[in-house]
Amino acid sequence: MKIKLFDSELKVMEVLWREGNLTAGQLALILKEETGWNRNTTYTVIKKCIDKGAIERLEPNFTCKALISKEEVQEQETTELINKMFEGSPERFFATYINEKNLTKKQIDKLKQIVDKLK
Repeated sequence: MKIKLFDSELKVMEVLWREGNLTAGQLALILKEETGWNRNTTYTVIKKCIDKGAIERLEPNFTCKALISKEEVQEQETTELINKMFEGSPERFFATYINEKNLTKKQIDKLKQIVDKLK
């Protein structure tokens, strides 16, 4: 399921992924504390997520349930970035990333472990 989420929608999803199902009111309270959003802003963003199929509204109490996982969104966003900026080449993406960063030995070792697991 391909769903494009914008930054504000990702903020709502992050809370649901972290906390599990919440009522819209609970989401509004958390996001007020974390981002300063008012209740109307939160409800507007929740509605957008529902319209996109990222959140399901359950009754009673307008409970919000994430319909897509964080991993699914990460994969979609990464694929989109690679297609857009690296001509669809994961190798170019990876090479650019590791060449542009001053990676620590620990980070390099972790990347090597990840690649080794793929073999």
